Amino acid sequence: MRLSCVFCLQAFLGTRFMAERPGGQIGEKPPNGAEGQILANAGEGDATQRERLRLDTLREYRLMDTPPEQAFDRVTKLVADLFDAPIALVSLVDDCRQWFKSAYGLDVAETSRDISFCQYVVADEQPLIVTDVLGDARFRDNPLVTGDPFIRFYAGVPLRAYNGAVLGTLCVIDRKERAMLGQTELTRLEDFAAIVMAEADLRRTAAERDDARHMLERALDFSGIATWQYDARDGRIRWRGAVAELWGGDYREALTTIDGFFERLHADDREQVRAILEESVASGTPYATEYRIVHPERGVRWVGVRGDWDVRADEALLTGVSIDITEQKSRQENANLLMRELHHRMRNLFATVSAIISLTRHSATDVDDYVERISSRLDALNRAQNVLLGANFMTGSMHALMREVEAAFPRIRWTGPDLLLPENALVAMALLFNELATNAVKHGALTGDDGRVEVSWTQDEEGAEPRLFRLHWSETGGIAEVVEPTRTSFGTLLIERSVRNNLGGTIERRWEPTGLVVDIALPAKWRDA
Repeated sequence: MRLSCVFCLQAFLGTRFMAERPGGQIGEKPPNGAEGQILANAGEGDATQRERLRLDTLREYRLMDTPPEQAFDRVTKLVADLFDAPIALVSLVDDCRQWFKSAYGLDVAETSRDISFCQYVVADEQPLIVTDVLGDARFRDNPLVTGDPFIRFYAGVPLRAYNGAVLGTLCVIDRKERAMLGQTELTRLEDFAAIVMAEADLRRTAAERDDARHMLERALDFSGIATWQYDARDGRIRWRGAVAELWGGDYREALTTIDGFFERLHADDREQVRAILEESVASGTPYATEYRIVHPERGVRWVGVRGDWDVRADEALLTGVSIDITEQKSRQENANLLMRELHHRMRNLFATVSAIISLTRHSATDVDDYVERISSRLDALNRAQNVLLGANFMTGSMHALMREVEAAFPRIRWTGPDLLLPENALVAMALLFNELATNAVKHGALTGDDGRVEVSWTQDEEGAEPRLFRLHWSETGGIAEVVEPTRTSFGTLLIERSVRNNLGGTIERRWEPTGLVVDIALPAKWRDA
């Protein structure tokens, strides 16, 4: 029995007959009259991992199930003509089928992998030539041999990807037995296979480039960055990225020229930006600035730009990016405002401390009394600062202030709505409560263990005339006799100044038998916390 398939030859002899890649010697007649040869060595390695890599690589090329293309059809027609064969195929093999990217002389688009000839080329990663399939047990009962297209001769070479993976074959098929291909014929077939893969690689790299561009554009969209190119010769501007978000949905019509760009700039910024751009064009230096634009949907926005010159053989384009910096500008302005407010507050605080020190000096009886009075009043200022520090430095909570007062004077109880007081009012209220509480400790309800102070306040509803904030201070349970003082102390003066001068209100004090009662009325200017 004549053996024409190399696999039958291997089974019969227990060895392989190899041929070198083009450039080596091939065509030596096999033993025992066999007419087929395996022409290259696939090497060793894990078959499962190689197949996984091969299938992943095949998917990278995105050729499976794509429409016919002339670039591949020309190759199969030329190969069929050159080898005087009725059929030439570009066959791609996946995990379950072989699919024909180009099929000259064959009407079917695919076959099952398990009956394909090309699967052996893929598995061994080397050319396969079978001069007469009827002499090979692997193929003689194949439905592609016993039925249409009635294969008798097969010659296939690998289609090798950029990473060495074999994706399929370029093969020549005849319906009659043929002689073994010579070295020159094999080289030509491999050259055509290389042409097929060059075409496939062009499509793969183009698809990867398109994917990378799409990914970059999506990333730019998500990042809020717009990219641009400005041609100073004709004033044209090309845009990509988050242009609609940054510049307005009409950018394709309104911002294609430098004139349209300047129209969108805030009128107060145009001349400065024009001068910076002209300097960059004249000197070839990088372009960087910040300016305001009038966004058609979002109003005035701040934009930061950076660009440099992309010099090519016959042109120089200014290429750069734009980003919305409105939030950064707002934070910067808020920081500047906060610094100005902090500076103002520190000046006020130092002025208050200076006044307290000066006036306390005249009312103190000795050094120890002076230190005690100063310390108490500075503690009151500190309580106000703690409340402001816990908020936004601009306003403070009435409840937060009263918690500070209660911590210093535990027998003071309070109730009332929580209100937001501006810094000057909060300091005035802190000093007021400190003077009243200190007086209660020395002369009033807090002289005894059973003494108590009740503090309550209300604020009139919107629309009331006049609309007032009303505070009620009531002392009970002190051991000292309740009498009206015979002279006006500095503490009393400080209370009067806090209420009348700083808060614009009125104060009424009554020395009831049960203790001091203070009623304060102020214009209701504070909102709920």
